[in-house]
Amino acid sequence: MPAGSSGGYHRRPCDGDGLGPRVWGRPVSAPLRLTSFPKCGPPELPGWPSRDLQGFPWPSSLCAPPPDPPSGAVRSGAEPAAAEGRGAGISSLTMDPECSQLLPALCAVLADPRQPMADDTCLEKLLDWFKTITEAGSSLLLLQENPCLVELLCHMLKPQDLSSRVLSFSLRLTGVFAAQEDCFQYLQQGELLPRLFGEAGPLGGAAWTAPTVRSGWIQGLRSLARHPSALHFLADCGAVDTIFSLQGDSSLFVASAAGQLLVHILGLSMQGPADGPPSLQAGDWPACAQKIVGHIEESLRSMATPQITQALNVLTTTFGHCHDPWTRVLWVRLSPLVAGLLEKDPVPAAHSLVDLLLSVARSPGLSSSSCGLWETLAQTLSRLSPTQAGPLALGILKLQDCSQALRAQAFAVLLQPLACVLKATAQAPGASGVLDGTVGDFATVDTLLPSKAACVGLLCRTLAHLELLLPLPQRPCPWPQAPLLGAAVTLLQLCQGSASPTSDTGRHLCALLLGCVRVQRAALDFLGTLSQGTGPPELVTEVFAVLLEYLRSPDSSPTVLKKAFQATFRWLLSSPKTPGCWDLDPQALLFLRELLPVLQKRLCSPCWEVRDSGLEFLTQMTGRWGGQAGFRHTLLASEVPKLTEQLLRDPESYVRASAVAATGQLSSQGLCISPASPEHPGGQQKSPLSELLHILSTDSEGFPRRAAMHVFTQWLRDSHADVVGDTEEFVAGVLQVASQDLDWEVRAQGLELALVFLEQTLGQPGSPCPYAVTPPVVAPACPLAQALQPLCRVRLFEFAFRALFDCDRPVAQKSCDLLLFLRAKMASSSSPQEARSSPDVASVEAALQRWQAGDQAQPLGDLEPEVVLAVLKSMDLEGLRGALAESSDHVEKSPQSLLQDMLATVGILGENEADCY
Repeated sequence: MPAGSSGGYHRRPCDGDGLGPRVWGRPVSAPLRLTSFPKCGPPELPGWPSRDLQGFPWPSSLCAPPPDPPSGAVRSGAEPAAAEGRGAGISSLTMDPECSQLLPALCAVLADPRQPMADDTCLEKLLDWFKTITEAGSSLLLLQENPCLVELLCHMLKPQDLSSRVLSFSLRLTGVFAAQEDCFQYLQQGELLPRLFGEAGPLGGAAWTAPTVRSGWIQGLRSLARHPSALHFLADCGAVDTIFSLQGDSSLFVASAAGQLLVHILGLSMQGPADGPPSLQAGDWPACAQKIVGHIEESLRSMATPQITQALNVLTTTFGHCHDPWTRVLWVRLSPLVAGLLEKDPVPAAHSLVDLLLSVARSPGLSSSSCGLWETLAQTLSRLSPTQAGPLALGILKLQDCSQALRAQAFAVLLQPLACVLKATAQAPGASGVLDGTVGDFATVDTLLPSKAACVGLLCRTLAHLELLLPLPQRPCPWPQAPLLGAAVTLLQLCQGSASPTSDTGRHLCALLLGCVRVQRAALDFLGTLSQGTGPPELVTEVFAVLLEYLRSPDSSPTVLKKAFQATFRWLLSSPKTPGCWDLDPQALLFLRELLPVLQKRLCSPCWEVRDSGLEFLTQMTGRWGGQAGFRHTLLASEVPKLTEQLLRDPESYVRASAVAATGQLSSQGLCISPASPEHPGGQQKSPLSELLHILSTDSEGFPRRAAMHVFTQWLRDSHADVVGDTEEFVAGVLQVASQDLDWEVRAQGLELALVFLEQTLGQPGSPCPYAVTPPVVAPACPLAQALQPLCRVRLFEFAFRALFDCDRPVAQKSCDLLLFLRAKMASSSSPQEARSSPDVASVEAALQRWQAGDQAQPLGDLEPEVVLAVLKSMDLEGLRGALAESSDHVEKSPQSLLQDMLATVGILGENEADCY
């Protein structure tokens, strides 16, 4: 990035951490310092327009004191009353003198096409700054105190080769200023607004071909459309007609913005002082509203689907954002035209029509029962195809207040595709059960089966809709759990080729779905969600059978296998349990005995994704049932623990990380192969602790090392058998390795482990909750310095102090939190003698200053508790935590710095032009 670019703000030392200057963020070059220019005029730079703009009918009072605000002018709600005079301190509220001195030079640069800006984001930041200024004060006063801004806007009217970015910025900036009515009328005196936003402006020039300019034009109008004067301007200058045409713009962003602007103008024009809602008579509507609604009516009568889509989208946004009483009048007026779309074959713009109807149904300003909406929804459900009607049916079922008849119709529409599947594959009449009533004829079957793409798309959407509906409180009741279970199992069998349909339709359906991964994934997701309910025992047996079939099949893709493992775990969780016992029931244990050989095979798969999914499944099962006799016996009788230990050396880092997590869970439950086991005579095999320490020390990838740190932290928290033997040695070894790791997440997790050890050593700060069943375990009372001895022996403080100066902010924040925790404990536990002690900390503070400067080669050595306490007292940890919480550019994020950066980049273009804004 070029020096001085807006990508990096100029830094000043931050002295809030008590340890001297501290800088967070990347350094940048010194800013370009400019001389002060006169406040009332720009410098003589090339390309700057003459003050005497020929042919421009500007009032002679341009540089004179501001005129009195026009009568009836409406000020911004955020504008202070002191804006009536310059002596009230408004100029200090709007712009400081340093920025006023830099602004003329910046305007000259923007107006000069030979001076390209380094990036677009600086213009966005500049625009945000002006928005902040106008929200806090008077736009009129801002323009009169800084006439270079008006001259910049005037310069956009000259025929020249202007940058489309600068022109777009100027249009948006004009809208920001004109949002206040007095400033709007001030700009109108010189005909600036019509020449920028009317036909005489960019609309008729070559710049209009740039989508950026069209977007800036729309956003500028969106900003200024805040008051009645703007509505008259929009009606008089022909802007509304241009907005109509931009609805069909080739740029989707421009088209979307045009539709949203129409909604904004319609809402603004209908906020009149009338006592009641607007009349149904078109002649009584405001001019802009008449024009917009008339255009919508014309579009709804059109035979062109794009025009109908545009009108429906505008109405959808209107009813979604405007909830005033006039929206009900609008719907009553337009609903016959909307309903008329259902009489066309096919129904045009079906997706947009569905969005509109749901938006109207959710609108709190409408009473659906009194405006015929339920009837329109019912008619739409019957006219649309199953693919189009699915989202509408789901939306209806999500409504809080909806007629039962409409809910039943919507649910029947949603179930139609699955009912067709059951009917096509039924071995006997009526086998599809409750879903039989949802299919009156074979019309839906014909719609489902014309092609594989249509069939797959409809089934996947149906399953996704039902999956979303299942956990909702307003789902239909009774819920057809058993038929839906049967449909999900049948779909999985059809995709696997294990179904045996007898009808021609069923065989055709089987041919379409055979090996379809999309339907397999969707059906497995839905099957897992159905585990929240219950089902007949014979169906549950079928569920486990089809899951085992997928896990065994060599044709199952890695993603399908992953979802099969997830669904299997959810169904094992939901298996019936004996009251007071959390062990697996006999049927689940029988399934587990068949499953473990399959898992064993999957752990040896040549595909790393399959090995990874198998290890994740093993970790979940061990965490849930690792302490239960039936599971332990079955698992130890298999080769799974041995394979897990071997996968710690897998060539794929993701698999090694999952193997680390699985080993940690197995070891916590005592399910790992012990060094003295028959598989390892003589005890030559390493313990799990040694294996994971070796991975933490030597693994070349970050994922396994992070996983090892998570396991160690959990072992310490749970008092793992290998840890409690010599906790200090364990913590010291892990912290020593973690402190040298290049991965910041490993170092941050090391601080989490240090915090757990600190809590266990000193106890939680503060008094226990009086409502707790048992108070938290607190270390025995002893002098604080003595209690800190174990922390000093494991070199916890050296690790924490080193992390405090880490170049990665999350590590430094976590270290700061840990030391603040310790200091809070210090304040509540220190004795008067400890409070009066004053050990020599000069050498430690000198070492810390070297660490802060980046020289961390020299260790702190053995620290005494008294020295630690004294150092902690002298540190401004609260100030450091506040500094760390700030954004990386908080030190110098002033508007002055932004202007300096923009001026410093004039004529300097580098490869890295974009800043993250």
